[in-house]
Amino acid sequence: MYNLLWQKKTRLITFAVTLIILAGKPLAAQQRVIHLPDHDDKKYYLGIGLLYNTARFQVSQAPVFLENDSVLVTSPENSGGFGLAGMHTYRLSPRFEVRAIFPQLMFAYKNITYSLKYPDDSRDETPLMTKRVESILVGLPIHLKFRSDRIENFRVYMFGGVKFEYDLASNARAKRAEELVKLKKIDMGVEAGIGFNFYFPVFILSPEIKISNGLINSHSRDQNLKFSSSIDKLNSRMVVFSLIFEG
Repeated sequence: MYNLLWQKKTRLITFAVTLIILAGKPLAAQQRVIHLPDHDDKKYYLGIGLLYNTARFQVSQAPVFLENDSVLVTSPENSGGFGLAGMHTYRLSPRFEVRAIFPQLMFAYKNITYSLKYPDDSRDETPLMTKRVESILVGLPIHLKFRSDRIENFRVYMFGGVKFEYDLASNARAKRAEELVKLKKIDMGVEAGIGFNFYFPVFILSPEIKISNGLINSHSRDQNLKFSSSIDKLNSRMVVFSLIFEG
């Protein structure tokens, strides 16, 4: 009797395990569905990016700064902005791609805080004044991308390249500039970052982060202006977070 009961129990366990295995096969097969399997065969494809940036200046003080009796300290501050970009990607090989981002329209805000001192100021606290520098940047970044192997519906890539930017809000020629920090219209720099491809049935979603550093001094210095004469160079520094949709 004991042997019969043990045989029945063994058969029930075997039957249950078999059912679980058979039921799990369709689920496992469903999880392994490869979305957009022919996408890697495309030589050229388009995309659109939603951008968020945090930007600041790298400030180099002018030699005359130590002689300035009204500005004690010049400090850059981070500030947020947003933008929109079109992506054009050309595949060179299974590992490498070239990507041009055009048009790229980005609104960036960079603040500079001045610690001021007045000869007749007897207060203990140092007065602070913040200058908000607004930029409307039309850019053309060009990147070389290095891609990992595709793992089902996921891939990692790294990239680096150069950027060219034109500032539509530049005030280098402004006449009413007593309270302004003047900027030049053109900037050029280098960029590098990392991104992740998530393949969905009809599109690819790519979260991406990059560091963008300007190489050109964008400050149009005017020795006659209090807030401009204390600064020698302004180089742009930016971190950009992107959500890219490609097909």
